[in-house]
Amino acid sequence: MAILDKHKIIETNATLLLVFSFLVVTIGGIVQIAPLFWLENTIEKVEGMRPYTPLELAGREIYIREGCYVCHSQMIRPMRDEVERYGHYSLAAESMYDHPFQWGSKRTGPDLARVGGRYSDEWHVDHLTNPQSVVPESVMPKYGFLKHTEVDGRYIEDVMSQHAFVGVPYTEDMLKTGQADFLAQSDPDSDYDGLVERYGESSVNVRNFDGLPGVSEMDALIAYLQMLGTLVDFSTFTPDASR
Repeated sequence: MAILDKHKIIETNATLLLVFSFLVVTIGGIVQIAPLFWLENTIEKVEGMRPYTPLELAGREIYIREGCYVCHSQMIRPMRDEVERYGHYSLAAESMYDHPFQWGSKRTGPDLARVGGRYSDEWHVDHLTNPQSVVPESVMPKYGFLKHTEVDGRYIEDVMSQHAFVGVPYTEDMLKTGQADFLAQSDPDSDYDGLVERYGESSVNVRNFDGLPGVSEMDALIAYLQMLGTLVDFSTFTPDASR
């Protein structure tokens, strides 16, 4: 009864209720925000992780613009059924250069954290153009217009600079050659040696992704999808047990 009386005092006194509400919100905020000051200590360093190439970054922007995250998550939980279906559980380091991250909270479609290399470029073109042609039960809308929307990367260096401002480790060289690298990645006949040197020879896909002349939004989106989950070699990965 005494506890109920104390609750009644707080609930009927606007000033006390405001003070205690403020204290609760403050404590909750500190619990959520304080760990961010030690973020580098909480994310395990994983070999193979790198910033997105300019073309992949443009593809990611298209992925966000078209709301793909609404139906597709990019977060494999450490549960047996998820690991058996999608692959190795997601690592924090795999999202360290995502602003914002694309973990998602709904799976109308499958998780895409490990979709890179699982399907051919041609499959992605067909799937984006007419999803039901390859997955009859799919409710995904058509994105064929991406194939006919050409992009030249004229603003990609600005986008990279914004990401560098919030901590993505793009070097001055990467920022200066952003547009050139953007165009080079989708043209296997281009001089792309600098691109693979900057981002890693073994982890950069260089090819005409949609099979059509020029660089389209579909090229960029497929370049992004084809690298998801491919940067970490899980055949040699050993988790840090101290974390």
